[in-house]
Amino acid sequence: MEQIPYYIIGVFILIVIVSGFVTVNQGTVAVITVFGKYRRIMAPGLNFKIPLIELVYKRISIQNRSAELEFQAVSQDQANVYFKAMLLYAVFNQAEETIKNVAFKFVDDRSFMQALIRTIEGTIRSFVATKKQAEILGLRTEIIQEVKKHLDDTLEQWGFHMIDIQLNDITFDEEIIKSMSRVVASNNLKAAAENEGQALLITRTKAAEAEGNAIKISALAEKEAAQQRGQGIALFREEVAKGMALAAKEMTDADLDASFLLFSMWTEAIKHFGETGKGNVIFLDGSTDGMNKTINQMMGMMKTTENAK
Repeated sequence: MEQIPYYIIGVFILIVIVSGFVTVNQGTVAVITVFGKYRRIMAPGLNFKIPLIELVYKRISIQNRSAELEFQAVSQDQANVYFKAMLLYAVFNQAEETIKNVAFKFVDDRSFMQALIRTIEGTIRSFVATKKQAEILGLRTEIIQEVKKHLDDTLEQWGFHMIDIQLNDITFDEEIIKSMSRVVASNNLKAAAENEGQALLITRTKAAEAEGNAIKISALAEKEAAQQRGQGIALFREEVAKGMALAAKEMTDADLDASFLLFSMWTEAIKHFGETGKGNVIFLDGSTDGMNKTINQMMGMMKTTENAK
């Protein structure tokens, strides 16, 4: 029997030894099995495994992962609600037990994603089924909190944890969207009408207040003016009476007839009528009897003034 050359044996041994070196990328860990049984975990970097005995069963990324979800739910009042969501999750930690759960809980990544998506859909559908269609859009935060509350424990058992979930879009059937738009439009019209009514009421109230204040100010001004006019007339009459009394006294002291003063006043009055009249017709009794009658009346007024003093 022909013997195998030593160099071939050496090359084979070298290949086997070299195959024992394993490079694990950053952000990844490698799960090692021996004859199908879990043995250990390789950290990122250059590692060595026992050739032909230890095998790299799976490389697991410990980086963040994302998944997009689209599904439908039915509200309490039988309205179809359509969701689009984005899920961000990652391996819980790098502990050995966690990595074993990630590696061996599911047959493959496809089975894991199917279970994850169905769990999220079931949680959201259960929550939406207890709410009415009109409430859904305002409960975005509550829906996310509900998903986190039910999903955190389940994901931890699988070796993962949820970092975040975002509901990017919530829509309804076209007819429901149209009816919601009509409701919003009618509410806006109602609010606009109420605001216009309040503005008109305020405007009219302010106008009434301004008009009342103007009337009040005018009345006060008229009252003050009337008082001033009354005081002026009274003062004028007082000065006239004083002047007439003084003139009468001086004439008496000078032994002059008081009728002379009255005659002078009568002629001055007629002169004033003629100079300042603007086309008005003034009827005066120019007869001697009329003049005597007027002078007697004026003399009686002077005596009344003197007796009042």
